[in-house]
Amino acid sequence: MDRPAQSCRALSDPRVGTPALLYSGRMQTILRTIEFLCLSLWLGADAFLSFVVAPGTFAVLADRDAAGLVVGYSLSRMHAGGMILGVLFLVMRSLRTRGFGSLVAPAALCVALMIVLTAASQFTVSHRMAVLRRDMVSVQNTPETDARRVEFNKLHQASVMYEGAVLLLGFAAMFLLVRETAGPR
Repeated sequence: MDRPAQSCRALSDPRVGTPALLYSGRMQTILRTIEFLCLSLWLGADAFLSFVVAPGTFAVLADRDAAGLVVGYSLSRMHAGGMILGVLFLVMRSLRTRGFGSLVAPAALCVALMIVLTAASQFTVSHRMAVLRRDMVSVQNTPETDARRVEFNKLHQASVMYEGAVLLLGFAAMFLLVRETAGPR
């Protein structure tokens, strides 16, 4: 038998007709590592923005409107990155487990819900806040009783709730992912 035919046969899993290399022990480890990396990067970015960037920006900048713009910009970038990382997590998981059944496991469901909440926050709450910010010109100088400011403040509270929920779901997903890796006791 010639060498190329041997190589193709060695890389093919006759049971499922897919490349065996994808399901080797080493590849399983790489895919699992990417899952952990995606979740860790998202959690780290969310925690850093929530506990360092946002409060630090408002503490350092005297102009609260400028601080709000910086945090809004950072938040939109974090949302985009988080959604990409979440989808990548789910793709790596389905590749590692050879199917979509693993996407209904608790860790995967947490990540899917994180994606949904992040998308809702970005495309509804953050978008509406940006429109209101433009209408008011200055949030800081708009009276608290102004209808736009009242709506803005409610949306800000909703945004904080969304981010808190995403962070808690991320911690739950990490715990569940670690528990999966540890196996049954």
